[in-house]
Amino acid sequence: MRYMFLIYDDPTTWPTDPSAAGALFAEYGAFTQDAVDKGVMVAGDPLHGVDTATTVRMRRGERLAVDGPFMETKEHLGGYYILDVADLDAAIEWAGRIPTARTGSIEVRPIMETGG
Repeated sequence: MRYMFLIYDDPTTWPTDPSAAGALFAEYGAFTQDAVDKGVMVAGDPLHGVDTATTVRMRRGERLAVDGPFMETKEHLGGYYILDVADLDAAIEWAGRIPTARTGSIEVRPIMETGG
């Protein structure tokens, strides 16, 4: 079953020291490589910061586009993975291994199979 792992973290906790940032990126690289090696990796990418986001809403037939994320929160969506694993228990285990699960949160959601 495919699951999406939405990675939320507070940007104020991100390392500013280049060596600490490099170590965190290396952890992400190792996590990603392990998912590839185990054959569960479907997709995954980091996202640009919320300052690049645009939120679109349709109201009374009019399209409204607003700079920024949908709502102001302390944690920002920083990236995602899609992994194909056996079940929710396996998905939760993988989520706990995502490096910034230590400082933020990982939302795990099954992907709805639509047959398309």
